Amino acid sequence: MVALDDGAISGMGKEMDILSEPGNSMRGVSGKTGVLNAAPDKAPVGDKLPQFALNVDSEHKAVTLAVWSFAHPHMTAFHCSWLSFFTTFASTFAAAPMIPIIRDDIDMTIADIGNAGVAAVTGTIFCRLIMGTFCDTFGPRLGFAFLMLGVAPAVFCMALVETPIGFLLCRFFIGFSLATFVACQFWASVMFTPKIVGLANATAGGWGNLGGGVTQFLIPAMFTACAVANEDFSAWRMAFFLPGCMHMVMGIACLALGQDLPDGQYAMLKKTGQMDKPNGALTIQVGASNYRAWVLTLTYGFCFGVELTMNNIAASYFFDQFDLDIKLAGLLASLFGMMNLFARSLGGYISDYSAQRYGMRGRLWALWAMQTFEGGLCILMGLAKDSLGLTLVIMVMFSTFVQASEGATFGIVPFISKRSLGVVSGMVGAGGNAGSAITQSIFFKSDKYATHEGILLMGIMIIAITSMVFLIHFPMWGGMLRPGDGTTTEEDYYTSSYTEEEKAKGMDGVAKRFAAATTGERGPAVPPPQSQV
Repeated sequence: MVALDDGAISGMGKEMDILSEPGNSMRGVSGKTGVLNAAPDKAPVGDKLPQFALNVDSEHKAVTLAVWSFAHPHMTAFHCSWLSFFTTFASTFAAAPMIPIIRDDIDMTIADIGNAGVAAVTGTIFCRLIMGTFCDTFGPRLGFAFLMLGVAPAVFCMALVETPIGFLLCRFFIGFSLATFVACQFWASVMFTPKIVGLANATAGGWGNLGGGVTQFLIPAMFTACAVANEDFSAWRMAFFLPGCMHMVMGIACLALGQDLPDGQYAMLKKTGQMDKPNGALTIQVGASNYRAWVLTLTYGFCFGVELTMNNIAASYFFDQFDLDIKLAGLLASLFGMMNLFARSLGGYISDYSAQRYGMRGRLWALWAMQTFEGGLCILMGLAKDSLGLTLVIMVMFSTFVQASEGATFGIVPFISKRSLGVVSGMVGAGGNAGSAITQSIFFKSDKYATHEGILLMGIMIIAITSMVFLIHFPMWGGMLRPGDGTTTEEDYYTSSYTEEEKAKGMDGVAKRFAAATTGERGPAVPPPQSQV
């Protein structure tokens, strides 16, 4: 997910300004929507304009992240974004802590449970791939509303499920809503200045992911309350009305309160000629042809994908392995997701700090180190199967590195391609869901492996796939093992995705400005190369 601005994490409960050095972790999700890229050495405090409650930069993007404010349009968009994303996580994984009850009610086998878990994270792969383009075309506000309201019927239908196939289909369609991740990152990126957009993205994404942890104890608590006056097999069905209603509320809130851009809605801006219509097909081609995007797509599957897998299996593991009651099992399982409160932002912060010291090569080493530690802790969790206390301690550490790796990944994503940033973000996001589908299918779909054995083997797989980070190399900055070529400039790299005709029209101007703002990725000791253009 996303990187933290180089300001201190400790300010997250207050209004966060941009007086610290800039973090470059997420300068806009869309490859089509221009963002302010050139930043002065000293961050400005922004202008106070009468139409905005917060100080803004020259593109009317907020220069502060005032998390306790609902100032329109910036903070309204921020809160609609993370709350909607939170809701989708809560609904997608609402079934996970209730599996011990549901499996007895509708006679599910281990294979049925595994198939449904895979379905929950598979449906959104395609949705994530197209959501970036959808947001570019129609705006993030409609992207959120479409998914929140469109998926709500599937959430309510969970109460009507009578067969394993019905359960699988409901989880499949509910999983579509996880594509709000792309809209979440998009919306924050067009509302906040580049100096703090990493912090805004990290906070919105991390708080949204908290839904996967909160639902582990929220739904069992709802079940317990409903079970007071109803039998268990009816109570679990009633519990699903909560996430269903949350979908409806947030979908309507996005439509009624949200605004696509600081200056207005997409429809109005297009009608008045203030927005261009770029070549979407070429943007997709450029993003899909960049091998670095594919490497991160694979590796993200073994940090975010692992988080999704753990959200699906953790409560059942505690229930079966340690003979706990369902409410306590869900509460303990929620600890995995609760690390999102800080760990994802921490990973982005470490990525930005590493770039200050060592440039892009530092970012790559930071990602590899954190995700490799994640794999090692996953192995240890599998080995700690006989001790509940030790399992919990290791799981919390394991989760921290999972979320930190997600933040570190999206500390690199924005630099893959300026033109196709939306496409690349969608690819990498979809890779997270694909990774979860793979690990669940291999290790947790049948009784071939005990759950603790599957966790151990998943850790080995994490370490193996993470080694692919060594393949990433930027010609102007280098990679983990080799420096840059000394001749390619940032401008050479980022403008190469434009045709000569587009360059003649000046359409590569945004790439040139972005290139000028990324020279810090060279590292402090690397001199600027001579352009070959």
